[in-house]
Amino acid sequence: MSSKFETRDDIAVIRNYGNLLVDMSNIVPDGIVGFFTSYTYMEAVVAAWYEQGIIDNILKRKLLFLETQDSGETSLALFNYIKACENGRGAVLLSVARGKVSEGVDFDHHLGRCVIMFGIPFVYTQSRILKSRLEYLRDQFQIRESDFLTFDALRHASQCVGRAIRGKTDYGIMIFADKRFSRADKYGKLPKWIQEYLSESLHNLSIEEGVQIAKRFLRQMAQPFTREDQLGISLLTLEQLESEDIKRKIESKVQLV
Repeated sequence: MSSKFETRDDIAVIRNYGNLLVDMSNIVPDGIVGFFTSYTYMEAVVAAWYEQGIIDNILKRKLLFLETQDSGETSLALFNYIKACENGRGAVLLSVARGKVSEGVDFDHHLGRCVIMFGIPFVYTQSRILKSRLEYLRDQFQIRESDFLTFDALRHASQCVGRAIRGKTDYGIMIFADKRFSRADKYGKLPKWIQEYLSESLHNLSIEEGVQIAKRFLRQMAQPFTREDQLGISLLTLEQLESEDIKRKIESKVQLV
């Protein structure tokens, strides 16, 4: 799947995106947040999903809300989305990268058990301001246009999915639903904390494979954690705290702060 310009109107791609969302709605509890690359693309996809019956399948499991360019409508949608998650009904919120939701709303714990990035959010390149900025970066710092645009897009994608993980006791599923994320020039620009968990074995999965991995992860997270499970991860023993290796790590962290 990919949202690149050549395939974004492909009915098969749009249907696959819809099937992915339906399948995740069937297994993920509480809230799911989806981010599109633009309002125009989101509206086109949602319209196609209505015709394909995908919206009806989503509504069998969860309520559905959309971010719009109207701040009042978006605030109301967000309020009702949170309310649906709080009362156990569960909901899907479809929003836009670089929009209000992606910039200032945290979906911690049950508000964001799954985040789906529908494509890579490249910025609109016909802006005169952006063209001037790209020219300045090229002339003053020898930064290529493609490198800056890719870095900027992946920074925003990371910001979107990062809205779901807001602390060490939080967990969630992050889906980069575009095969371009696995390319070296894109993958290498993702933050290290994402690269650490987005191993090569998780690249270019089918929807069925992704659903099975998500099921196993959610089943694991539903199990009770014991004190022993956390030792050496977020909880250290007295012996570990007194070890020279741990002391050096703590000192290095303090120096960075």
